[in-house]
Amino acid sequence: MISEPGNPLVLESCHSTWIFDATRMRFRRILKGLDLDAPSASTAWRPYFGLELDDSSESFVVFLNPEGSRLLRSWRHVEHCPQCGGEATAELSIDELRGAAYG
Repeated sequence: MISEPGNPLVLESCHSTWIFDATRMRFRRILKGLDLDAPSASTAWRPYFGLELDDSSESFVVFLNPEGSRLLRSWRHVEHCPQCGGEATAELSIDELRGAAYG
């Protein structure tokens, strides 16, 4: 799963939509399932130093420092998801994703 140059890579996990800006080596998450008045809550942009995707397990690892000693690990949400047991994930509109990716 590779994004085109200039376009963010979007990964769906059970609890978040992850947006990776490979050009600027930064990422943010749009949190799902929060009862907020705002349409969505997102984290601030954070730098990252690497991203590994494992197609066999649907896991991915985000490296937070150049040494690889600080990382985040998550799993892509899939149909019949073994991580959350869920059948569906919340959907975001293209406008919501653009706003989060470029805002």
